[in-house]
Amino acid sequence: MSTATSCSVNRPLSVSAAPIGTRVGVSKTGVLFGGIKNKNFGIAEAAHNGKITGGVGVADMKVTSSIFSFIYYKKQITVYGN
Repeated sequence: MSTATSCSVNRPLSVSAAPIGTRVGVSKTGVLFGGIKNKNFGIAEAAHNGKITGGVGVADMKVTSSIFSFIYYKKQITVYGN
């Protein structure tokens, strides 16, 4: 019998003087052997996905890994703005 576990860590990535606002955008990627699979991954993609045009107030990053995190793990950036 094998057991697979996972862990998620959320941390603030950046904060600006822009208001937090009501819009939320997300950018996701997988990291395989240290290489990012989504070449557009980042704050700009998250803001675009959330239709944020008035500036990003807060950006948070979530990293989810498992027992095989040295091979593959996931990253997600969530931004809040107007």
